[in-house]
Amino acid sequence: MRSQILIDNVARDASDSQTFDHKDPVSGETVTTMAAATVEDAIEAVESAQRAFATWSQTGPSQRRDILLKAADILEARAEEFTKTMSAEVSAADGWSHFNVFLTTQCLRQAASLTSRIMGDTIPTDRPGVFSMTVRQAAGVVLSMAPWNAPGVLGMRSLAYPLACGNAVVFRASEASPRTHQMLVEILHEAGVTPGAVNFLTNNPADADEVVEALIAHPAVRRVNFTGSTHVGRIIAEKCGRYLKKPLLELGGKAPFVVLDDADIDGAVDAAVFGSFMFQGQICMSTERFVVDDKVADEFVAKFGERAAALNHGVPKNDPSVIVGPMFKPASGERINALIDDALAKGATVVTGGKADGAQLAPTILDNVTSDMDIYDQETFGPITIVVRVSGVEEAINTANDTEYGLAAAVHGRDIKRAMDAALRIEAGHVHVNGATVQNDANAPFGGMKASGYGKFDGEAVIDEFTELKWVTIESSDQQYPI
Repeated sequence: MRSQILIDNVARDASDSQTFDHKDPVSGETVTTMAAATVEDAIEAVESAQRAFATWSQTGPSQRRDILLKAADILEARAEEFTKTMSAEVSAADGWSHFNVFLTTQCLRQAASLTSRIMGDTIPTDRPGVFSMTVRQAAGVVLSMAPWNAPGVLGMRSLAYPLACGNAVVFRASEASPRTHQMLVEILHEAGVTPGAVNFLTNNPADADEVVEALIAHPAVRRVNFTGSTHVGRIIAEKCGRYLKKPLLELGGKAPFVVLDDADIDGAVDAAVFGSFMFQGQICMSTERFVVDDKVADEFVAKFGERAAALNHGVPKNDPSVIVGPMFKPASGERINALIDDALAKGATVVTGGKADGAQLAPTILDNVTSDMDIYDQETFGPITIVVRVSGVEEAINTANDTEYGLAAAVHGRDIKRAMDAALRIEAGHVHVNGATVQNDANAPFGGMKASGYGKFDGEAVIDEFTELKWVTIESSDQQYPI
């Protein structure tokens, strides 16, 4: 496959004709050859978006809504092409790729519904004869950066919401899913977005720091959104702070799943399998820690281990929603093996699974994990999870919060009042009572706390991320001013 940059809706090579090959991490074969954009290309993309902003920001809400709805229809019509491209680039099972199509179209339709919800308010004032109000206006050019693991929905949400609010976007794609990300932009162009309102860049990873710095530094860029690792998110946040740009950061996680002593164990295991092993656990919301009350721990671990052991590579058996294949990178296996070795040396036990062979790792559960083990708080991003045994609700909540991350969480218990009280005390951007940690609903705000970032995608909360709230008054020209 081949991926080019897109500026003013025209596909072309990088200005110096350089390319970069995205290779399959396991086979080493080239999957996609992409244009390696230069700093000059990046600046051109921003300046094109700045020109397009003057037109796109003035389009009516109905026009923007219709274009986003049309884009959803186009994506559905190109679903087979999209899923094949995504599966090839990120080594995803067809089920995960098709689910991305569903989530992406849901995102587009939710964004379309928001175009008529961008509103201000009238403000009471003690000044006679003065009309005081607020208006929301598009911020300007938005720099969007999305990852490879769910390239459809995570890419489109970084585009559709800024566009719905009247902004222009420069989309810097992941080097691991360049053609998949380019398809998103092509679909928006086909749907009728103003030329230049969505420009697309790919670059050699070696040039990433220089290209991203140039993009954030450009005066026309007024918002930045980034989804990815906490390590890179901190770098992006520092760059944004230097240039006084407002970022939206959705970063890593170590999602806790609390099993209280009155939980429906079978229901909890259903959610545990899905949340831990969907797409090999390579989801920011994947369940990485089970905080289980001692009273039910043996039963939960036995049933969870039995279900996990039935998940062979590529064979769903009794869990058709979860197919566990190889991880994206063999290096992930080396990193996870080091975490397993450390945990076992300090007293953890293997319930099922074991150590990785390169990118291959059977669904793995470690029990009796304690806070002195590296895996207790380090994100694994693979088909491995841990069990931490606790006594009582208070210890469960404290353990759930004993992490620098705060993206997703779940609490399972039949006493809904008690489970809800626990959910409200857990430090995470979204918490699900009797559900899985892996959740996505375009109607609900999505974002994290602590080292999982700040700001919200989805729902009406996203409007605040991509608009400026302006105070406006209408006053009499012959008013008297206090001295």
